[in-house]
Amino acid sequence: MTLQAVTANRLADGAVVFRTPAGAWSTDVAAAAAVATGEAELLKAAEADAARQIVVGPYLIAVAAGAAGPVPTVHRERIRAYGPSIGLPGAGEG
Repeated sequence: MTLQAVTANRLADGAVVFRTPAGAWSTDVAAAAAVATGEAELLKAAEADAARQIVVGPYLIAVAAGAAGPVPTVHRERIRAYGPSIGLPGAGEG
């Protein structure tokens, strides 16, 4: 069974966000609403938030059920959710 969640970018600061079951937006993918059916309704609600200029560019992503909540299954979405897959120059210095 394929699960779907909705991601977007928060318009206020550009942060990657995920739509929660309560209809809010969270930067934590584990808080995302993950559905096997009804993904069209989930996306439609997210697009309404885009029309209200809360988020920009909402779209569906494939997720799997994880111990702590949904986990993106596509590499691009894992990077969006968890950050770069390599150490960045200067990271940890200071």
